[in-house]
Amino acid sequence: MGEFSEKLKANLLGSIRAKETMMESPEQLAAFDRATALVVNAYKKGGRIFIAGNGGSAADAQHLAAEFVAKLARPRAPLPAEALTTCTSTLTAIGNDFGFDELFARQVVGKMSEDDVFMGITTSGQSRNIVRALEECRRLNIPSIVLSGRDGGVVKDMANVCVIAPGVVTSEIQEVHQVLYHTLCACVEDALFPA
Repeated sequence: MGEFSEKLKANLLGSIRAKETMMESPEQLAAFDRATALVVNAYKKGGRIFIAGNGGSAADAQHLAAEFVAKLARPRAPLPAEALTTCTSTLTAIGNDFGFDELFARQVVGKMSEDDVFMGITTSGQSRNIVRALEECRRLNIPSIVLSGRDGGVVKDMANVCVIAPGVVTSEIQEVHQVLYHTLCACVEDALFPA
């Protein structure tokens, strides 16, 4: 085997171990159940899900929003979802006028109601703009979910539900996050659109 494929094998093993750790954590599995129930209940009340993250987690926010609006596994009616990471005019206006920390908080205040759910995605659990969004969710009584990593960070005690992905490095945490949000979407589809 070449040196590059050895690195691939090491990364695959790290990803597998992180997913096995998640699978064997009753606490995190219960948190996932609670997070999914929040989203299902919001949709049943006519609410929406708004998702935010930075960097790779911003891409994950867009990915999940697309799965809800389009579909994941089978044809069904669209579910309203929005990634708060996509409008460059909004992001640059808020960043310029109020600072980077306010990117998502300002959108939470302007777009969301108690019937909606905010989902933050942060591998560190320390992202200031996610923290600020969660502060606004608390103030406005908007349900919130965070997908975090490592020890959960400061956000673990701020959201209604925090699901903490195990992993040593950012890529492993993000790979678990992807399984989490794909599964969340599949569970919501099953709950709202039974076969």
